[in-house]
This record gives sequence, C-alpha cells and structure tokens, in this order.
Amino acid sequence: DTPIISAGSFGLSCDYTVNLQRLLPPARKVSDFVINFWEKEDNFKPQWKSAYVYKRESNTEDSYFPKCPASVFLLLCVIYKRVSQELHPDSSSNHKRVFLSLQMNDYIAAYHDAVLLVGQVMRNISAKNPSEIENMEYFNTKDFRNISFNGEEGGGENGNFNETQRIELNALQQIDYYNLTKFYGTVKFDQGVFGVFEYGERGSLRYVLNDKVSYPEETFMDWEFKISVMYDIAKGMSYLHASDIQVHGRLKSTNCVMDNRMVVKITDFGCNTFLSPGRDLWIAPEHLRQEGTSQKGDVYSFAIIAHEIVLRKSTFYTERCSDRAEKLSKVITSYFRPDLNLDTASEKELEVYMLIKSCWDEDPEKRPDFKKVENLLGKIISKIHNQDNESYMDNMIRRLQMYSRNLEHLVEERTVLYKAERDRADHLNFMLLPRPVVKSLKETGLVEPELYEEVTIYFSDIVGFTTLCQYSTPMEVVDMLKDIYEGFDSIVDHHDVYKVETIGDAYMVASGLPNRNGNRHAVDICRMALDILAFMGTFQLRHLPGIPVWIRIGVHSGPCAAGVVGIKMPRYCLFGDTVNTASRMESTGHPLRIHVSQPTIDILQRTDCKFEYEMRGETYLKGKGTETTYWLTGETGEDYDLPTPPTAENFQRLQQDLAQMILACLERRLRGSVRRRKPLSSQSKEGDEDRVSEVESEGGPPEYLHLATVDNTLSTFL
Repeated sequence: DTPIISAGSFGLSCDYTVNLQRLLPPARKVSDFVINFWEKEDNFKPQWKSAYVYKRESNTEDSYFPKCPASVFLLLCVIYKRVSQELHPDSSSNHKRVFLSLQMNDYIAAYHDAVLLVGQVMRNISAKNPSEIENMEYFNTKDFRNISFNGEEGGGENGNFNETQRIELNALQQIDYYNLTKFYGTVKFDQGVFGVFEYGERGSLRYVLNDKVSYPEETFMDWEFKISVMYDIAKGMSYLHASDIQVHGRLKSTNCVMDNRMVVKITDFGCNTFLSPGRDLWIAPEHLRQEGTSQKGDVYSFAIIAHEIVLRKSTFYTERCSDRAEKLSKVITSYFRPDLNLDTASEKELEVYMLIKSCWDEDPEKRPDFKKVENLLGKIISKIHNQDNESYMDNMIRRLQMYSRNLEHLVEERTVLYKAERDRADHLNFMLLPRPVVKSLKETGLVEPELYEEVTIYFSDIVGFTTLCQYSTPMEVVDMLKDIYEGFDSIVDHHDVYKVETIGDAYMVASGLPNRNGNRHAVDICRMALDILAFMGTFQLRHLPGIPVWIRIGVHSGPCAAGVVGIKMPRYCLFGDTVNTASRMESTGHPLRIHVSQPTIDILQRTDCKFEYEMRGETYLKGKGTETTYWLTGETGEDYDLPTPPTAENFQRLQQDLAQMILACLERRLRGSVRRRKPLSSQSKEGDEDRVSEVESEGGPPEYLHLATVDNTLSTFL
C-alpha cells in the first residue's frame, strides 16, 4: 500500500529534475502530526515505507491553498498492489509521478489546511459505530475523496480579527515616532495571537528604576536625566493623542521601554478593542469606578509614572499604606495619592512636583493635556542647559555621554571587585597547590612532572592515635586534629617548606621543591621539626586535659619526582624512594623524637648551621636494610623547649598506659575532680593497683605528664 502525495501540499521543496532525486527541507517548522501520521500503524493505515510524490514541472513547490484551486492535490491514499520504480508520465494533468523511499533524515512539513483536511476525515470516521470501526482492517480510501472544508487561515485571509479590529491594527501600523515603539504586525501561535513591537534593549522603565547598580542615582540617574525621561514619555503621548489611536489606556512604567541609546519609548498602545485596561495603580480613579479609557486618564497614569521616576521607589509609594488592594480601594472611594512632600522640595523640584500634582487631580478636566505637559518639561530642560531649545540629537548625545561616564565608573568598581575575588581565589589555590604549579595551570592548563636532585622530606604521626580515637567521639577527634594541624600550619608558614598533605594523623612536608633552595632544604625541615616538637610539648587536648599527645618524626633527604595528579581535585604528589625512606624513618622512630637519616646529616654538615644530634646506631628500615640513623636534639645557640621523651622501657606497654590514663581522666570528669598522673617511668615499676592517686580537689589546674629523662651520652654537634 503506497500513498500518493503532492510535493507542495506538505510544503516540500523539490529539485527540478525529472527523476526527483531529493526533497529539500522546507523553510518552516516540521509538523509533528505528519511525522507521527506517517509512522503510525493501526487499523486506520499500515506503516508507510515509500510514497508517490507528485510535482508540477512549472511549479516545483506546488502547494494547496484555496486561492490556487487548480493546484489542489493534497493527500490520496490509493492502493497499489504492484508498484514500479520507473517514471510514469501523466501528460493529461501535466504532472510527474516518481517513486520515492523515505529516509530517516527526510523532513516533512504540513500546512495547517492539510492538517484540517485529515482531521475532518478522521472526525467523520470516528462518528461511525465504534464496534464497526474495530472490525475494520483498514479504512476505505474513498473517505478521503470529495471532502471540502473552510480553513481558518487559508488563502491569506485574516480570520482572527473582525473589521473594527483590522482598522485598529492598520492604524497601529501607521504610527512611526521615535518615542513610540514601532508596530510590525501580529503572529499566531498555539497560545493565541501576539503583537510584534519594536524591542527595547534595556528593558522597561520599571526595570531601569529598580536597577540601582547599573543606573546609580548619583552618577547616572540624576535630576536632569529624570526630567529627560519624563519629557520622552510626554512627547510620545502627545503624538499618540494626536494620531488616529487617540488614547493609550494602559500607560504604566512597565509599558515604557528604553532602547540602547537611552531613549524612552512607549509601547503596548492601541488594541483597545482587544485588551481591557485592567485595574492597576496607574489607572485613573474615574476609570477604576467605571471601566473605560480617556486622554485625561492617560495624563493621570503619567503622573504616577513621574512619581516613580522622581522618588525612584515602588509604584504608588506611600508610607500610609503598603497593600495594593487597599490602595486601589482608597483611590476609588476617596482622594488618595502617593506621597509627594512639597514642603521639603527644592526650587527645581517644586516645579515638577506641582506638575505631577496637577496631572493626578481628581477632576479630569483640571488635568493638563500632554501638549501642555510636553511644553512645560521642555522649558525645564532648557533652563537646565541655559538655552532656548535642545535638538533631539543633542539630547541623545548628552545621554550617551552620561551613560558612558557611568559605565566607566561601573567598570572601575567591577574591576576592583574582580581583582579582589581573583586574589581570594588565587590565595585559596596557593594553599592547595604550590604557587608555580597554580601559575602554570592558569597559563597553560597543564603541569609537566619534574625531577628534583635533592630534597628533604618530613613525616610525622601521632603515637597512640587509635587509642585516643577509641575514647573520643568523632567530633572530638576532628577538633583534636584541627587544633594540632593549625599549630603545625602556623609553624610551616615561618619556614621555606611546602606542606604536601595530611592523611589522618600523618603530616607530610617537603623542602627544596617546587622552588629549589640549594642545600637549605635540610636546614629548614630540621628547624621546622624542632619547632613542631616544642609545640607538642605544650599542647593539650580540649576533651582530655592532662593526657599527653606524642608524635614521631622522621626526616630523610634524597632525589624525588613531583607532579600534579588527577583532574578532579588535582593533587601535587611526590614520588620516589626518598618518600618511602622518610616514611620508614618516621615509623621506626620513637615518641617525641626526631629520627634523621645519614643523608640528611651529611647535608647539614655542609652548611654553616650547627645542629645537635645523637647517634642512634644501626636501624633496620623495611626495603632498605640496616642503616645508621640519628636523633636530632637541637641547634646550637637556639633555645627549643623540647619535651622529654620516654625511656625505651615504656614502649612495651605504651598503649595500655595511655588507655588507663584516658580512662582515669574520663572518670575524673564524671566525678568533677582533677587528678595528677605519676611519671610513666615510675608507673611501669609499681603495681597496677596504685597507678592513680588523688592529689588535689576540684578546681586545681591539671599538670602535664612528666616523663623520665634519658642520659645524653652520645651528644654530637654539627
């Protein structure tokens, strides 16, 4: 079964060849109806895969319209059992008939009249007995023959408007004035008929008045500009009242638009037979009481707009009332107007205020017409410029100059804000990534990995962190790490080092990258390690006062590779054996000790700085074997208040002692008393039964744990 269609009936454009090689996309919206109708398969029709397309040699875009009855050939569903793909000329009708396969990218569009034709047929068929329709395999194609209908928009006729409305629309098209928006015509969509007016790029006057950032009061929306805006409206309304339109009826600040040259133009005029004025705060009292429009009513609306312009506040602003419905009610029942303080007005303002007051007079006959309003505002502008008259071009140039000055001021302000925001973003980026890396990412979008011949890496972690977490809430753990790392970060800021990352209780710092600093990297890391160790000697937990927090520190120097890894949340990562060795130095160290490798000691000896250290001896490092390592104890000439590390005998039961101390602290908290712990060295020799002794009553400050000292028999000075 193959349908026969006319090329033009669906708005199709065809290439002018006998064999009809292609269909051209129509310059109109594709009809969803035709697409769905073509692909649908039910008892109404089979799914079409091909079609016969008719076209006229003299008119390759032959289309259906009542004004062209000779070309009517819309849609025929004809059954062909045997279809040949050869050309079949039909000289009697001067048409060519060609077999055409439908491709996926073919476009089909339908005129509104064609849709109505099919809809009419389907309505006629649906009126039949439903049971009869269900038993039908396919509908008979004769149902599509000899069908006539009246299209709503066929033949170019305007079926949407009556005679009076068409006269009014024609009058609108004749309006051409620079303070009135140009009317171009109407368009019809599914939602209804819409008018096409000239576009105001800067939006409505109400929008401009509300935007006090782009149009500030001091530098742009000054008194002179406000008078110019009112003058534009008065000129436009004066012309409109003298035209065939005669009255606006819906004048309001939202119906006054501003173009890119800062000229105010009135829009939404005319169409009074289509649209009612409504009940807005701009409508004159007489028209609120009895619906209608008049020129004097437009003058009242102008007064409300002028009040908005002068005060630059909301429509019908008054301190006596804020509810819109209440304002409308008072305007209808009594003399009620917006606030306009004549007593405090200056001399230049008083003249305009009196004009506004006369325009919203309760008696329409006492209101001036727009010609008089235009002349009065023109005189006020002339006084401002000390001249008899100002041409339209002079006025426009002056406004643009004013706007240009305001734009320059805005650009300066926005530039300052932009730079401040950029600096804040850069500062945040510099805290997440090294400064050279951030600059490279901003300039090129990538960071090449780099090999560093010699750097020093620091690792530290909290001894007994798991035990502390066991007796702390999650928020207490977060607060603990926050307090510790804030102290570490403040120390890092005073040294030429880069904080690489923190993972749980582990803290990693490097020096010598990304900025190379000779052999100073070992000195800076060691000084930072001493400062951090001194800081931990005075640190107290907020939720467990009196409980010591011990850290292990490991330091190692050597070559290292570095680069940015990842696209989302990129990280500056270090790679190489130096990183692993520094981590081993930390994990094999002791609490409150700085464990330093031989390469770091060698670098320190090449500098002028004198560091104190003790030889630890041979230490087994996983993956490295046995190496000689050292304890860093200080720097000659510098006073570091370092905490005393525990003796080796304490390490055997460190976790147990720490847990017992925490439990004792929690018990004291519950009882409301404060207890002091004995030195850890003495606790290891005494029985468990007298580990805790009550020393002082509630209110005494807790004393920090004192640890046994170690004889420094192997002290060495660098």
